[in-house]
Amino acid sequence: MASSVNSPRIPQRRLNRALVETSLEVKCLFLFGVFLVLVIAVSVLLYWRVTGEVVTRQNPDTARLLADQVMLTKHYAAMEPNKDFVDYLTEVIRSRTQHGYQWRFVQPPGRPVRPSQDVGPPADAMEAELVQRFMQMSPEERAQSETPLYAERLVDQGRTYQYYQPIWAEQSCVACHLALEGAGYNPAANVGMGSPLREGDLMAVLQVTIPNGPTQAAIMKYWSMLLAVAIVTAFLAMIAFYVTIRYVIIRPLRHLRAVSEAITQGNTALRAHIHTRDEFELLANAFNRMLSHLVAVQDELRQVNAELDAKLDEVAQLNMQLYELNRIKSDFMATMSHELRTPLNSILGFSEVLASIDSLDEKQRRYVQNIQKSGRILLDMINNVLDLAKMEAGRMEITPTEFSIEQVVHAQCDMARPLSEKKNLQLTVDVPPNLPPMFQDQNRVAQILNNLLSNAIKFTPEGGAVRVSVRRDTNGDLILRVADTGVGIAEEDKQIIFEKFRQGRTAMPDGDPLKREYPGSGLGLSIVKELCRLLGGEVSVESELGRGSVFTVRLPWRLSPQQQEDSGLGLRLSDFEKMRFDRARSVRRAQSAPADSRAG
Repeated sequence: MASSVNSPRIPQRRLNRALVETSLEVKCLFLFGVFLVLVIAVSVLLYWRVTGEVVTRQNPDTARLLADQVMLTKHYAAMEPNKDFVDYLTEVIRSRTQHGYQWRFVQPPGRPVRPSQDVGPPADAMEAELVQRFMQMSPEERAQSETPLYAERLVDQGRTYQYYQPIWAEQSCVACHLALEGAGYNPAANVGMGSPLREGDLMAVLQVTIPNGPTQAAIMKYWSMLLAVAIVTAFLAMIAFYVTIRYVIIRPLRHLRAVSEAITQGNTALRAHIHTRDEFELLANAFNRMLSHLVAVQDELRQVNAELDAKLDEVAQLNMQLYELNRIKSDFMATMSHELRTPLNSILGFSEVLASIDSLDEKQRRYVQNIQKSGRILLDMINNVLDLAKMEAGRMEITPTEFSIEQVVHAQCDMARPLSEKKNLQLTVDVPPNLPPMFQDQNRVAQILNNLLSNAIKFTPEGGAVRVSVRRDTNGDLILRVADTGVGIAEEDKQIIFEKFRQGRTAMPDGDPLKREYPGSGLGLSIVKELCRLLGGEVSVESELGRGSVFTVRLPWRLSPQQQEDSGLGLRLSDFEKMRFDRARSVRRAQSAPADSRAG
């Protein structure tokens, strides 16, 4: 059913495809040929119709003239007393019959006439019906016709034309024919159907027969000549149009196409040369101007690219120097942090020994506690600096193991609980039971939670609340949230708090980093962000100034080998900068090579 419905569209699609995919020359010739054939066909048909109407009108006109001649001849023959003149008229009538023209009078029923070979009853039913119709015509109907009433028909397969003209009795006809009857012609004695002649009666119907064969032959001859002229005209017009299209339109277009193809192959010095003093010459001039402009713009771009390559080379060298300085700084910080940890651990160890001595008074014990507190703060800062230096140097190792996230969360919260109780904070934990074991780096997950808890407790005023929640989402990822009712974070500070050595404006009155309200190095959240990235996850924050913050950590429940590869990885900054530097040099050499060859 579908094929039968779509089948009429197939020829249309083929025609559209043929018109679209063919060349301009073929399409112009095809469309012009179709239009020319239609115009010639319409012209020939109109001429044929007009000619046919002229020929058709010629037959009744000729027959009407012959009818008048016959009527005059008959009247002269009947009224002329000179027998020689009558014989002459008879000879004239005979000469007409030699050309194929014939006539006779069709006798109406009930109308007496003189016996003659030219008078007779209707030859067939059509003539009888025609005579009857003429007899039934009233004088008013005859008067309404502006042209003489007649009838016509073609017989013998169109080779013979018959013309019928009714003859009605006028006043002069009645007087004349009654006089003839008084001279010895008795109407009542004629076939028993005699009737007196009155004005307006149908006296007879004159039939004129004209051979139509020569006329049809002439028409066919003229038609053949007209068709031949139309074919020759179409052929010559197609040749003229082909030559015009070929040399006036197609030739300039092919020249433009050849120039365009040569330019696409790199020959930008070539120009279009068309001198036709028409729109094609204007098009070629516009094409040349466009090409000159493109070449100029290309030269400018080449010069700008060379300058950009020089700047890129300079920037790459500066980046190399900056990276080297950053590496030296990171190595220095890592070395110093490592070197500081040993004496600091000794100080903390001796302070613990001093704290265990019972003979210390209250003042000495307070001094020892201050040493321990300051040492632990300094140790945390040194550990953060060391971790950050390892991350920047790409030496942070990830060791995934299976562990219970519930145990890790409770352990970190228990470690932070003394600090929260000291500030009278409500620390709550929400961990669903029966969670499957995680396959992650347990120490790094604990470090992330520890940093977030430390921040939440630090920036939450007394009497506030800190809530830690854990869940597993539909994608199987760990969702770790640490919410507090602290000072909150301004909208413009939500990005900078994850940068190194940066705190929000709420922690720095007047934006002065030397006037921090809360202690700390500003490395905790930056370490959290880097650790989340190394573990294949991310960290985000939602906060409202003055109402608290919610930090959300999303980590894969099981760290895949590919994620381990990507986290441990990858591309050192030095390698990346060296690669960019080498690429800039190679691009500059490649672009300068054509210029050198052209200069040579």
